Amino acid sequence: MDQPRPDFPSFRDAARVWTRIGLLSFGGPAAQIALMHREVVEERRWISEPRFLHALNFCMLLPGPEAQQLATYLGWLMHGVKGGLAAGLLFILPGVVVMLALSLLYATLGAVPLVAALFFGLKCAVLVLVVEALLRVARKALHGAVPWLVAALAFLALFAFNLPFPLVILAAGLLGYALPQAFATGGHGKPAEGPPALLDAAIAADPDRLPAMARAARRAGLVALVLWLWPVALLMGTPLWGDIAFFFSKMAVVTFGGAYAVLAYVAQEAVEKYQWLTAADMLAGLGLAETTPGPLILVLQFVAFLAAWNQGGMLAAIGASILAVWVTFAPCFAWIFLGAPFVERLHAAPRLKGALAGVTAAVVGVIANLALWFALRVLFTRVESVAIGPITIDVPDGLSMIPDAVALSALAAVCLFVLKLGVPRTLAVTAGAGFAARTLLGAG
Repeated sequence: MDQPRPDFPSFRDAARVWTRIGLLSFGGPAAQIALMHREVVEERRWISEPRFLHALNFCMLLPGPEAQQLATYLGWLMHGVKGGLAAGLLFILPGVVVMLALSLLYATLGAVPLVAALFFGLKCAVLVLVVEALLRVARKALHGAVPWLVAALAFLALFAFNLPFPLVILAAGLLGYALPQAFATGGHGKPAEGPPALLDAAIAADPDRLPAMARAARRAGLVALVLWLWPVALLMGTPLWGDIAFFFSKMAVVTFGGAYAVLAYVAQEAVEKYQWLTAADMLAGLGLAETTPGPLILVLQFVAFLAAWNQGGMLAAIGASILAVWVTFAPCFAWIFLGAPFVERLHAAPRLKGALAGVTAAVVGVIANLALWFALRVLFTRVESVAIGPITIDVPDGLSMIPDAVALSALAAVCLFVLKLGVPRTLAVTAGAGFAARTLLGAG
């Protein structure tokens, strides 16, 4: 296979970028996908917009954390199996380490007010990042009346009618498959402006590049399946460990739509059935997961940690948290390595382009729903669900508005949109201001 162009990023260069993304991946999938888009599409032009959306929409159809799977997919496109492993692992490792440390602090000290104060500002900055992602994706993906209609309907389906996430995405994909012409001017069909992205140029120079990588990817996918199922089978029937391996493996294959889609089920099973932790512990774990880098599904690591802590102490808790991470993310690598080569072969198929463009339009509605959901809970302390016939919407209590959260969100918006400080400096400024507001000034 011919070598890529000389300016194609080396594996070491890519690993540095994936490390940076992993360290800054706060705020859930919308913010994480926005960060990846900024790094590899906009700033470095490694990946083209259509190819990024193609990969994203495939990941949206899979169970598990879509942002981590997207990183794995893009890493594989750049540097094969080792690139996919590096991108996927570097995306989750910072969060795993931080969550393990916070779980230990929580188990020994209870609430961690200083940590909460530090991450308070980060939440406000992440809210602005999600809004920025919404605007950016909408500008690129919504061209024409039908994509706008799909985005609006997806938002209403999730926000007002609480329809299942997979159903919304599937309906959008089927519409795009049936009416590919209606989405032809979106991100999947619109020619890229300017010079081609580095990956597209490398593929054009070497058409056998992706087929050659596909063989190794399929082998890696099968290995990932074995590495996932082997400890589950080995531990099956053993007290606690077998339950942890089986329960979190089950979560790995039903978490369509991200962590929030199954949190109610996780809470019910972990609190009521297994009695691993209390409802208050579960809420605390979600709060910690929301304020650490990496996917929100890392809350499962916290649950496993407390389950073993309460029955076996610190070493057992650390082992259980690692086991939970293993059985949660090993299948994610399997899905990507087994599925991405097939999806790439269909990259130019008109109906598949239409289906994935339909999913892209629905993703705009998904991000809008996430942005509103996140905003209500960052800016207000009390949010109630109000039912009006078949419609159920979240309504904030105006008297519960958090003034310093509003101020910090405005500060983040100024840093990002007006001063153009970029993501790292915006996060640093807002985190520092939030820490000062919650500790030095005693706000909130």
